[in-house]
Amino acid sequence: MAARKGDSDINNILSSEEELEEALCVLAGSDPENCSYSKGYVKRQAVFACNTCTPSDAEPAGVCLACVNKCHDGHDIFELYTKRNFRCDCGNRKFGGFQCQLNPVSPLNLNLYSHNFRGIYCTCGRPYPDADDQDDNEMIQCVVCEDWFHSRHLGCPVAEPEELQEMVCEACMNKAPFLWTYAARIAVPPVIHVSDPEEEVQVDVEGEDNEDRHRRGEEPSFSEEPVNRSSPGKRTHEEMTGRPAKGTTKIVECKLKELQARGLERLRQGAVFWPYSWRAELCTCTSCKRAYVAAGVQFLLDQSDTILAYEKRGLEEPFGQHPLMALINSMDHVQQLEVIYGFNELTTSISEFLDQCASEGKTVTVEAVHQFFEELKARKRRRTSDGNQ
Repeated sequence: MAARKGDSDINNILSSEEELEEALCVLAGSDPENCSYSKGYVKRQAVFACNTCTPSDAEPAGVCLACVNKCHDGHDIFELYTKRNFRCDCGNRKFGGFQCQLNPVSPLNLNLYSHNFRGIYCTCGRPYPDADDQDDNEMIQCVVCEDWFHSRHLGCPVAEPEELQEMVCEACMNKAPFLWTYAARIAVPPVIHVSDPEEEVQVDVEGEDNEDRHRRGEEPSFSEEPVNRSSPGKRTHEEMTGRPAKGTTKIVECKLKELQARGLERLRQGAVFWPYSWRAELCTCTSCKRAYVAAGVQFLLDQSDTILAYEKRGLEEPFGQHPLMALINSMDHVQQLEVIYGFNELTTSISEFLDQCASEGKTVTVEAVHQFFEELKARKRRRTSDGNQ
């Protein structure tokens, strides 16, 4: 389903094994131990921004999962979910004298940076979570610009989660206007305006051929089998050989032209929600491929670009086979990061506890472990109490 951020309560999160599974899915596809810089511009990975090292008045920068764990532990971190074609910035000139612990200082990268790297989202430019916003905080990610939008700022009704896979915001739809043509047929819901209802019926009449369309002054449909006007019993050169006759060019079907010929339109307003496998419906003819490149959305033709494909790859990796992954499967993606932060904090605290016992020569007893967890609970209650004041 579409990537969503929602209100989160850490107590509710930890009480649900299914939610805990989903919390780690977004991180399973990224390496938690090794900086991703050497891999170049990674097709998709979990990306973070560090407000401690690169505050809002500095140049925007992003770091990989491993660097968040190793280099920026305890810093003020913005989770950015995943970004495509991103190279880790940790330790480059944007960080001043800060040194990456996993990788030598690197030159500046050619990443794309948005206001998300400042910790703000949506057309309203607000942070998430927003302490000043008392309304529903659900946010949905655009698969093109990868910004997050409040559902109330999408300019359209929000489809039910089980009906959709991805969302494209209005601004990105207008940057690739041919997507509106596809939206009239396959988006959720297909809000269609037909200028002449009778014309649509005629277009869809079974058995109608291109000659009939030509008489009405319409474009031909390239999806139809060509009508053989030769006498019965004769076959064309192409039918006999499977190749066009010498000196002729075989017409390549264009799904976009076919949809345009049907005369269906969708109101070009608001974000658009797309069903599962919608990318497979996009035309891949040479002309359309050029249009995708010109609009900067050629990645839409890559089925492995989707979030679900990224998470599936992660679950096939060794990290994804960790016993914890048996617990995770249905949490929104901000909750995922909140849980992983909590998990990292817990493991850090346990490591510090064990190191302290070792340095003091103490034996780790059951009573000491119980006391340790009681202190963690008390610390959490104090933080919760302070946050409610």
